[in-house]
Amino acid sequence: MISRSMLGGVWRYRGFITGSVRREFQARYRNSLLGAAWTILNPLAMIVVYTVIFSQVMRNRLPGNAGQFAYSIYLCAGVLTWGLFAEITTRGQNVFIENANLIKKLQFPRICLPIIVLLNSLLNFAIIFGLFSVFLVLSGAFPGWTFLALLPVLAVQLLFSIGLAMVLGVLNVFFRDVGQFFNIVLQFWFWFTPVVYPVTALPKEIRALLVLNPMAAVVQSYQDILLNGQAPAWGSLLPVTLLALLLCALGMHLFRKRAGEMVDEL
Repeated sequence: MISRSMLGGVWRYRGFITGSVRREFQARYRNSLLGAAWTILNPLAMIVVYTVIFSQVMRNRLPGNAGQFAYSIYLCAGVLTWGLFAEITTRGQNVFIENANLIKKLQFPRICLPIIVLLNSLLNFAIIFGLFSVFLVLSGAFPGWTFLALLPVLAVQLLFSIGLAMVLGVLNVFFRDVGQFFNIVLQFWFWFTPVVYPVTALPKEIRALLVLNPMAAVVQSYQDILLNGQAPAWGSLLPVTLLALLLCALGMHLFRKRAGEMVDEL
């Protein structure tokens, strides 16, 4: 999928990758009064809204689970997971266009750009999810050793997200409608994924269609681990894993074939 020479190029430019991730992170809060404190305050505010407002004020309850914070945990698990997927794909689809000047002026492995997007998104997710994990511990809802099952689920999600982002990123250079169209698709996709509602809320006919939604299996796996403290149904992740590998292979094929033409199009 990734050739040895490409991996060697990425390793030689590791300083460029880490420097870009650091600069982008710092640029986000540059000239703000509280600076890096916003990295904590923003996700903290979101978790407080989801946990306090939904569970204490609106008193939303999850069918089949009487836990005080059950719906809040269910919601956070879905929203955080979807947020990571949406950030990687939406940023990835524009990564070559937004870095057009860099691509034209400097010689470096272009594959570094999607990697920078992936690492930046993962850094943001780690901060938010770290705070959410602290909440789970403090509220007594930490799932214990089952928490480690998140790692393979996260790996599948990252593989699927970056594979799709690579395909969209290359196509978007030649067909700019791709990016606009995907933004619309993403909105429908979100509401077709059990993030804010339980699966049982869907009619049986619609529920059966969820097998066609790769993100449904990923989100449900997170919810199983974090809410129920049980390992996900690993078999349900097999289709999205195979699709992720296919997308990565397709993305790399398009990238290798069109990398030279992209410079002329940008």
